[in-house]
Amino acid sequence: MSTTDGPTLLPSAGAQQDAVDRESLGKQKKGWFNGLGTRWNGLPRQKQWLYLLVIVAVAYLLPILNIPGLTTEPGNNWPLALAQMSIYALVAVGLNIVVGYAGLLDLGYVAFFAVGSYTASMLTSPDSPYVHIPYLWTLPVAMAVAMFFGVMLGIPTLRLRGDYLAIVTLGFGEIVRILATIIPAMKGQVGFQNVGHPPGTDSSGNAIFLNSNGAPWYWLTLTVIIVVLLLAGNLERSRVGRAWIAIREDEDAAEIMGVPTFKYKVWAFALGASVGGLSGALFAGQVGFVNNQKFDVVTSVLFLCAVVLGGTGNKVGAIVGGALVAYIPLRFTAIAEYKYLIFGIALVIIMIFRPAGIFPARQRLLAYGTQVYNKFTHRGSDTPPGGQGEAVGGAHVAGAEEKGAQA
Repeated sequence: MSTTDGPTLLPSAGAQQDAVDRESLGKQKKGWFNGLGTRWNGLPRQKQWLYLLVIVAVAYLLPILNIPGLTTEPGNNWPLALAQMSIYALVAVGLNIVVGYAGLLDLGYVAFFAVGSYTASMLTSPDSPYVHIPYLWTLPVAMAVAMFFGVMLGIPTLRLRGDYLAIVTLGFGEIVRILATIIPAMKGQVGFQNVGHPPGTDSSGNAIFLNSNGAPWYWLTLTVIIVVLLLAGNLERSRVGRAWIAIREDEDAAEIMGVPTFKYKVWAFALGASVGGLSGALFAGQVGFVNNQKFDVVTSVLFLCAVVLGGTGNKVGAIVGGALVAYIPLRFTAIAEYKYLIFGIALVIIMIFRPAGIFPARQRLLAYGTQVYNKFTHRGSDTPPGGQGEAVGGAHVAGAEEKGAQA
């Protein structure tokens, strides 16, 4: 055999992986917001925070700006519409913890929303015979009560999966509504009027947080959303968040790898329920009236639709989805009575053309794992993966030829 002829050298594993990555990147279809997401992730952290501060400032100015074309007037008051949009966005953020992070299909999330609303009503309304406390104190109480119900629901039911869990949660939402109808203390359709509100008066001596003044309620809810987003973001990057993502992707594989799946699913239910109770308390204070007609199954499905449309597992997508679900019927009043039909059609279209939602969640764990693997496997080597494979292959060929010459 000639020394110039020899076996064809195979590329190394690193070279093969790089080729596969380049090929998949070339074949990847560009989505509606892929370019925007790529540019955003390429920005330095300081610029991202600067842009976020500008966005937050514009969000706080929305009740004052009243942008033509975007406003809901003259059909609906713009600040009140913003208040309702912010409450729906907060609901979607809470449901995103359950559905988006942990992958638990919850069709009865409106039950926690109802628990928060009734807690605030029964502790502040003059129609309630129970002890009355300041409204702001009802917010943590509503969160605690809703979290308690979330744990009580989660412990016996979270060993179920998929459709079975969805049916159980759907039944729980109906149970809460029926209990609000048949228990005399919860007043059924009569409900609670004049629910409390935060303190404060203007220069004329009138209360700032009136039911007809949506701007203060919007600013309060927006501040709560920012705080919840900061906490949820830190939680997403923690061990708990990684466990939730592992459970969402493959619960069996996560359990085999040692993740206590049941415990983390109960945590997801409890934290999601607490945010739902908080949003319900804010809703009760802003509307000022609570009865059993506001917490039906259709409303719960609408909450889930907001998360799916915005992007399951994405905090920004949940906010956008919740705001859109509340905004579209208020903006286009002529088609408001067909909102369930419209959102149903929109959901079908989204599932066909963009199943991950408008703002899909980025899967960072696998990408980070690949970077760490490449860093450690190529450490101490000055040659690229392909060159390293060729050098190793050449050494094997040279050794074989040397043994043949000795023979």
